[in-house]
Amino acid sequence: MSINLLTAQSIITEALATGQQHGFKPLTVVVLDSGGHTIAAAREDGASNNRFEIAHGKAYGALALGVGSRALMERAEQQAYFIAAATAALGGRLIPVPGGVLVRTGGGTIAGAVGVSGDSSDNDETAAKKAIEAAGLTAQVA
Repeated sequence: MSINLLTAQSIITEALATGQQHGFKPLTVVVLDSGGHTIAAAREDGASNNRFEIAHGKAYGALALGVGSRALMERAEQQAYFIAAATAALGGRLIPVPGGVLVRTGGGTIAGAVGVSGDSSDNDETAAKKAIEAAGLTAQVA
């Protein structure tokens, strides 16, 4: 099962609302299905340029390697050569910092990934995680 458009849109709405409630800087949110295809994306007014590419890279990298981008950051700190090689293999579409969260169904199947960019990486991750959980799905950050 992959994330559908309606679920993707609800995740985006909730992620942006979380950012606004917590006073985060303007966010960009990208939702990918289990095949890595963009289902929906939104950029808040005032978000800096290229936030889509960063949010997409957080989500795409998490999906490609099967772990949240927080785990990718930890791996980059220990195995920089591996992350550099994986980034090259993925055509540069891997951003190894928090904010890329895998989406799992109740049965544990990967349904897609959410990437958020615009504030600190930890805050980006918080917005993604809360939005995924509000949609009744499971967020995997590590």
